[in-house]
Amino acid sequence: MRIEKLIVPTPFPVGPINIYLIVDDPITLVDTGPKTDEAVAALREQLRKLGFKTEDIKRILLTHTHEDHCGLAGMLQRESGARVHVHEWEFQNISDHRHTRVNPDLLKRAGVPGEELERMAARYQLIHHFADAVEDVEAYRDEQEFVFASGALRVVHTPGHTPGSSCFLRESNRLMLAGDTILKNITPNPVLNHDPIDPNRRFASLGEYLVSLARIRALAPTLLKTSHGDDVTDYEEHFHRLVRHIHDRLAKVVGLVPKQGITAWEMSKTMFPKASDINRFLAVSEAVANLDLAVAEGKLRMEQSGEIEVYTSSPA
Repeated sequence: MRIEKLIVPTPFPVGPINIYLIVDDPITLVDTGPKTDEAVAALREQLRKLGFKTEDIKRILLTHTHEDHCGLAGMLQRESGARVHVHEWEFQNISDHRHTRVNPDLLKRAGVPGEELERMAARYQLIHHFADAVEDVEAYRDEQEFVFASGALRVVHTPGHTPGSSCFLRESNRLMLAGDTILKNITPNPVLNHDPIDPNRRFASLGEYLVSLARIRALAPTLLKTSHGDDVTDYEEHFHRLVRHIHDRLAKVVGLVPKQGITAWEMSKTMFPKASDINRFLAVSEAVANLDLAVAEGKLRMEQSGEIEVYTSSPA
């Protein structure tokens, strides 16, 4: 099993995405890049240099359904007939393309003003165009194996960045294709989502992410190939640095809560005063995730004020 890294441009602030071609039978692509002319051209050219064309791709594995990861899945399926696979918790995101990432109910609970909510929705409607719905999608589950002529990749469900975020582990050498779950120089945003099991609840993104980090640690990967930036070669060191960063930020968030309490919207503006455009939604996601984790750990309380949630300090 040979794994080739292809670097595809994106129109997003995160920069280019690394996608991976598995040169084995069946020829498999892990993530696709966004639906842009530049991404298509880069993909075709890099495939050509390796002796392939898009029609040779027989299987597509998606780590999650953000547009930079899944945007070309529909086009590639139409050109090659490739089977497209995504975690069951995100199946509807790509098979039913009517909804964007902006969830009005969750944002209202976070205290986002109506006019700002409309701006967020408009921005993400534009981003939504960087991916098509995929007609023929198969849902995979945790621990499922994708078999090749000379080995297999096992699904490791690592919720956090999104509910269905997953990595793929080659057990023979403990190489992991880590998607956005592990990035060398940045931390993935814990994106605001409904809980996929109980839609009446909010997905506990940061708490789940910490569990996923520990799960990966238990697997002792030797090399993690990421979706943005360089590989991670020493996960033990990376794990400790990442967990320390998360807890340092959590302590900072708790310290920023005033006596009268604060909404997630207000906290996002305190944490990221210069955030604009799509980064304002990501800032709210970051604030909600940290505040929810602080509540789960007993460091803050959450109270309802009408339909808005307000976070206050826990009694000493």
